[in-house]
Amino acid sequence: MIYDRIKGIDKDWSRITLGCWQIAPSGGWGDICPPEDAERVVHSALDHGITAFDTAEGYGDGESERRLGKALGSQKDSVIIISKIWPDAKLTLKAYQKCLDDSLKALGRDYVDLYLIHWPGNYFNTPEKSARLAEFMDTLKKNGKATTIGLSNFQSQDLTLLGSKLKTFFMNEVPYSLLDRAYEGETLNLCKNAGIPYMAFSPTAQGLLAKPMSQEDLEMPTRKHHFLYQNSVYPHARKVWEVVRDIAEELGRKPVEVALAWVLTRDNIFTAIVGSRKPKQVREFAKSAELKLSPDQLHRLTTASDQFPMIKKGH
Repeated sequence: MIYDRIKGIDKDWSRITLGCWQIAPSGGWGDICPPEDAERVVHSALDHGITAFDTAEGYGDGESERRLGKALGSQKDSVIIISKIWPDAKLTLKAYQKCLDDSLKALGRDYVDLYLIHWPGNYFNTPEKSARLAEFMDTLKKNGKATTIGLSNFQSQDLTLLGSKLKTFFMNEVPYSLLDRAYEGETLNLCKNAGIPYMAFSPTAQGLLAKPMSQEDLEMPTRKHHFLYQNSVYPHARKVWEVVRDIAEELGRKPVEVALAWVLTRDNIFTAIVGSRKPKQVREFAKSAELKLSPDQLHRLTTASDQFPMIKKGH
């Protein structure tokens, strides 16, 4: 595993972060991961050098946080825990404090290392609302219950509304993969200028670039409603998958490793968040942090991405 650090968190952060949405029941993934499997997944991540865990109050109404805290046990203070507040919270400091306190209770911890606002949505669509968001999040940090604070899914228009308050934040968690590069362009420029790196979620496009998709895989609600899995798009996405698969065969590695290794070379990407409910898959994708792709392999992957007709690029 390879590690780095961000300002404000005095712990080594692995280049692969375990995403903890799948380890709890949810509308997106269904109730497919029993508590004992969740515990095995978290332990597998620890065993393979992963030191960061991404969860949220919205993942199973706090069940992901509860399962994560229980599985980490005595190691929970030595790792990095990222959680998120859902943006429909009342825009008051009291409401924000309660949401964070509820997350901390679920995790069994006195603080989170990084606390994010989950979506901007229409909740922070004016400079005034955005300023209040920054003020409340900064207060949570100053109170010591969040070591540092960040954003999630904030695009250029959302970042611009924050104005000078943008530098209050230290991370932006965004979707990024060979099939989705919406957070390049102006969003990327604004974040880089403010010193805000990216956490890349869905770096394998919800598994499309990780392995062959079975019919059962395709029936997952979160995939059925995703634009990449629609009949008009999926065949084009599969062509990118084929390039990933071919390079994996050349290297004697798993496709998931190739897809992740490409993401980790991209501008401003600090870590890639990968979720699973299977310990075996954790063992596979943990290896991707150290995989070095050749210039030719990187070029082939980027070309395949550029040629994907529905690529989301550059907001």
